[in-house]
Amino acid sequence: MDAHGAIARISLAAIKHNLAQAKRLAPYAKVIAIVKANAYGHGDLKVAAALEDEADMFGVARFEEAQKLRAAGIRQPILLLSGFLNAKQLQACAHQQFHVCIHQFEQLALLETTPLSAPITVWLKIDTGMHRIGISPEQVDLALSRLSKIKQVIQPVNAMSHFARADEPKQRAITEAAITCFNQATHGKVNDRALCNSAGVLAFPKAHSDFIRPGIMLYGITPFSEQQGSDVGLRPAMDLVSSLIAIRQHSRGEPVGYAGTWVSPRDTRIGVIAIGYGDGYPRMAPSGTPVLINGRRYPLVGRVAMDMATVDLGPEGDEQVGDEVLLWGQGLPAEEIARHVNTIAYELVTRLTSRPRWEYIE
Repeated sequence: MDAHGAIARISLAAIKHNLAQAKRLAPYAKVIAIVKANAYGHGDLKVAAALEDEADMFGVARFEEAQKLRAAGIRQPILLLSGFLNAKQLQACAHQQFHVCIHQFEQLALLETTPLSAPITVWLKIDTGMHRIGISPEQVDLALSRLSKIKQVIQPVNAMSHFARADEPKQRAITEAAITCFNQATHGKVNDRALCNSAGVLAFPKAHSDFIRPGIMLYGITPFSEQQGSDVGLRPAMDLVSSLIAIRQHSRGEPVGYAGTWVSPRDTRIGVIAIGYGDGYPRMAPSGTPVLINGRRYPLVGRVAMDMATVDLGPEGDEQVGDEVLLWGQGLPAEEIARHVNTIAYELVTRLTSRPRWEYIE
């Protein structure tokens, strides 16, 4: 018996392959590799270190994420996608040479009035249809005019936007309209432009522009709900594995797990896996969600608990306590598990807790 708890095995080689695939798709664009949310659950410091010679820049969502990368010795430019929240953060951004996103006039006013220790690079965020953050297209000229008068801003500034529906093939017209809106608002007025997230990189080559911003695709996951990464030349970067810690005989008509949500229709064997929502595996994974054991698929049965999940091994077989169980990864795409859980693979990989052990494979 050589059982173990949950392990997230991260292939840095797969992540490098996926970045190379993004570059092949957008050969004339530079790359902002998105490592926010702990590199989508894959480990921001390890991923950034692995990609530092491959990516032109890194992108994060939070000021603290950018600070963490700098403190770890990452010297590449870092783009703070949500910008700064106050004058203190702005001053730190200038000092640490972060690129900052400006998405509202309150930030612009801080930039006009806050003394900085070094010039700062600005990306003007334009709202082309997401309607969360961003300067409206009608106000772009005003924002650019004010930015051009700030001596501590490196001129000319850059511009970016974020697609709201590029991952929906049936809504191409909406994304095409966003591309047109962005181009009309920025053409001839800014330095570099960045428009494409992973879905844009994969589906809208005419929008690749000066920089692309691959995120989820770096980790081998497609943004399209009806596909998986291998369909677009990507390799899954994370294998989430655990092991069987018990196998028991189970009679027809017996329930298993909390609330008896599943009752066996036959005599069978139940395998107990050392994985649960305490590790970040989704509690809402329904009976029938597949796992892979010794290259064969088996269905989860019963309710996922904090520390354990149960699987129907069938009445006969050679599975043993200690056998490794793949929850998602090579051979069992996270996208497929996400469809069973009625979520997206982004959520699966980013919600893992600190309990699983992380192993990195070059």
